[in-house]
This record gives sequence, C-alpha cells and structure tokens, in this order.
Amino acid sequence: MMYSIRSFSNFSTAAAATTSLPILHPLSTKSRRVLRMSATIGTPNPRISLEPMVIKPPFHPTYDLKAVIKLALEEDAGDIGDVTCLATIPVDMQVEAYFLAKEDGIVAGIALADMIFNEVDPSLKVEWYQKDGDYIRKGLKFGKVYGCAHNIVVAERVVLNFMQRMSGIATLTKAMADAAHPTCILETRKTAPGLRLVDKWAVVIGGGQNHRMGLFDMVMIKDNHISVSGGVAKALKCVDQYLEQRNLQMGVEVETRTLEEVKEVLDYSSQTKTLLTRIMLDNMVVPLSDGDVDVSMLKEAVELINGRFETEASGNVTLDTVQKIGQSGVTYISSGALTHSIKALDISLKIDTELALEVGRRTKRA
Repeated sequence: MMYSIRSFSNFSTAAAATTSLPILHPLSTKSRRVLRMSATIGTPNPRISLEPMVIKPPFHPTYDLKAVIKLALEEDAGDIGDVTCLATIPVDMQVEAYFLAKEDGIVAGIALADMIFNEVDPSLKVEWYQKDGDYIRKGLKFGKVYGCAHNIVVAERVVLNFMQRMSGIATLTKAMADAAHPTCILETRKTAPGLRLVDKWAVVIGGGQNHRMGLFDMVMIKDNHISVSGGVAKALKCVDQYLEQRNLQMGVEVETRTLEEVKEVLDYSSQTKTLLTRIMLDNMVVPLSDGDVDVSMLKEAVELINGRFETEASGNVTLDTVQKIGQSGVTYISSGALTHSIKALDISLKIDTELALEVGRRTKRA
C-alpha cells in the first residue's frame, strides 16, 4: 500500500514572501513522453493502513517553514535555474523516480519532502511505502515521485538534503531513546542556524522530546546568568519576580554544576514560593580513563532533590554512556550531539533504480 500526504503541504506559521522560482511545469499535450523504470528488488510488501501517521513539526510562533523551503530552492536555482536540466531534459518528459535507502536507519522528512515537491510542482504525484519514524534497510525502495522529469530533478537535492539530515538525527535519537528508556531524551538549542524547527522535528520523529524551542518559551538559568546575578538563589529570585510582575507562566529551569548549588536551590525553594520546575545537573557525569563514566555524583543529586523537581542530566552524554546515565533516576537526559554532530543517513532518488542498485551493490551501498 502506498501513502500520499498532500494534505500536509503547508506547515508555515507566518506569511511567506512571494517568490518566483525558475521551474518548468509539464505541458498539456498528447505527445507527452513517459519514461518508467522500476525494479523488483526492495519492493515493499502491501501495507494495511491507508493513511500515514504523520508527525507534525513542533510549534514556533514566528518560524516560516514554507519560506525556508523557498530559500533552499532559490539557493540551488539561482537566477536562471537548472542549466543542466534545461540543456538535457525535454520539458515534456515524464518519469518515475524512486527513493532508495543506502544504509539502515530511521527515515524522517517524508512530510517535508512532500511539501518541497508541492512547492516545485503541485502536479507531481508523490507516494510513500513508509512513514516518518519507520525503520528502513539498505537497498529498500521506500517511496516514489512521478511527473515532469525536469521538476523532479530540480527538487531532488533539496529534498535529499533535508531528508538525509533529518533521518540522521532521527536515527541517533532513536538509538539513544531506546538505550535510556524510560528516561526521556531531549535535544538542545545546538541546531543548524535557520533549521532549528526542522532539526527538532527530526528528534520527535526519532522518539525524543523537544527541549525549549528558543529563548522565548522557557526560562533557563545557565552559568552566565548565575555568575552575573551573584549566585543561584539570587538568579532564581530575579526570575520569580520577573515572571510574577508580568503574569507570565512558563517552565523554569536552573543549571547546577555542584552539589552545593543543588543544595542552595533546594534551600531557596523551601523558604520561598518559586516557579522553578526543573533542575539541570550539568557535567555531573564524570568520564573515566577506561571509557566508562562515574554517575555517583549524579545519583546523589537526584537523591537530594527527591522528586521535588524534574531533573535533567547534561554533559558527557553519548550512545555508550546514555544507558548508565538513565539508570541514575533523572527525568530527562539532554544531548547537543543529537543535532550538532549528526551523520546524515544516505538516501538517494533514482530514475534508473536497476542501475542504481547494481552500482550500490558494487560499492556496498545498496
């Protein structure tokens, strides 16, 4: 069974500026050429569900996803368009192109890919055999697009750039989330500039949860705030007063780096009504020379807090250490590596899938 997700063609949260893209649309002519190339290798089994379970992007009050797509397309097309396509591909050529997995992982960005194809040419027919968050294996054909060859090739690289990055993030997130279970995995604000919503969307697809979207949706008192304020308790007092004066309601997190700071936060909260919701336990995971980690300090901090606030472990979080960190009893584990050090998942879009698979087998990439 194939999936179509045209209904999710616009997630923009703000009006996008009107732009002009140098794109050719298929001609309405009886002489339209059709090129179909398909392969039996990797053809998926029929699926029972008729509709995909699309995971929507996280909310952002000003982020314009449609404008980001337009910018990516314009960045590629420049001022005159795809000169290679214009020179080599007849404007009336129709083709079928298949998405091909070149390595195992979690696929992400299917909904976004559909938006990009729709932006380039609404007449393109996009069908999927998998959905965002599914596990795909090397050599699997997991979707196809049919229509004007020129427009498919114009969209190809932008679609793949987004999908490969998102799938890489989702794959690492899934691995960390499984290892840390039942502790929740969070990303951070260490995202690619301009792609924060996309990166955080991929984390959700991979089974993680989102930390704050930006500086506006949660108070997070970090080391520099504490240093300037003159201490953890003073910084917390400033935040409590600020939110109360402006009648603002949002999560409040404070970073602690020592057990003494944890105790100072707890002393403050026992004497003063506070809006604090979470305590970050930063770099309380100590790396050892044998590659293991010592989480005794982290466990002691969790025991001191004793469920009065949510807890979040940060620092020295890797795929090798996350399970042990999760066993400390923390509520959350945050990892900047989910978005700042990811390896893109190798995905291609091929018209001649037989040849692509032949080459892939030769290079061990299919």
